[in-house]
Amino acid sequence: MNKGLLAGREVIIEFHPIGSFVKVTAMDVQSLTEISVQGPATAPETTLKNNALRRLEYVLKKNNLI
Repeated sequence: MNKGLLAGREVIIEFHPIGSFVKVTAMDVQSLTEISVQGPATAPETTLKNNALRRLEYVLKKNNLI
């Protein structure tokens, strides 16, 4: 599931459909850092999940948490 810098970390991912879009929220359990991304409802779930994980990794790196 998690590759790279997020390997071994517990991440909670939620999908919330909103009309023609899906809001994907990802939270790193260790640091309690949470991010959200949006994508089209027609996009594959894996694409939305990977986008959220990349964004979470970016935010954790930016805040010197990983």
